[in-house]
Amino acid sequence: MSDPLPRALKILWRDPQPEGRGRGLSRPRIVAAAVELADAEGLAALSMARLADRLGCGTMSLYRHVASKDDLVTFMLSTAPGPPPSTYSADWCVALENWAAGLWDVYHRHPWVLQAAAAGPPADPGQLAWLDAGLAALGGTGLAERDKLAAVMAILHFVRGAAALDIEAGGAETPGFATLLRRVVTADRFPALAAAIADGVFDQPDHDRRADFRSGLAQILDGVATRIG
Repeated sequence: MSDPLPRALKILWRDPQPEGRGRGLSRPRIVAAAVELADAEGLAALSMARLADRLGCGTMSLYRHVASKDDLVTFMLSTAPGPPPSTYSADWCVALENWAAGLWDVYHRHPWVLQAAAAGPPADPGQLAWLDAGLAALGGTGLAERDKLAAVMAILHFVRGAAALDIEAGGAETPGFATLLRRVVTADRFPALAAAIADGVFDQPDHDRRADFRSGLAQILDGVATRIG
């Protein structure tokens, strides 16, 4: 039977945090430079040639430490988020709020993670540490393991979606969108949306986005609380 683990995952599980040797080329140094490049210019801008230029070495030198760009992205996904916040708390709701807020911050520091993580479920030590922390927050609730996973995944998908929308907005002011909606939306065609527009929902200033995120998160946590109750 063939080993189901791809090469990069085998390396990560065998040696998740290798020690770099001085200022010489090493996997940690290559991964750190790749993360910086992706943070600055996006995942599409990342190539082994550009990374070599950034590190001042030949492209072939990179392949002695990282076999391919796909492996490199796997290493980046495991490294960039950093350790999750501690979720071992008597208050599961506060623990999950902190966990979700930590994810929100990760996605804003490293927007490319949203794109790269969409390629498949996590199987590396770094991302699984976050999943484990989310599940641990519900450890004392009495929920079945399947329900814990369902709750954590619901929060994860919400955070990803909310962060993606916020990042795509680019920090720009959005009153123009509200004006546009008022021009095209009518109550007879979209009554619920028209009611939201009339209430000024889309007139919220840019600095309220994080508050909107927390409001949506609170609604999901209220649902989890109902299941626990």
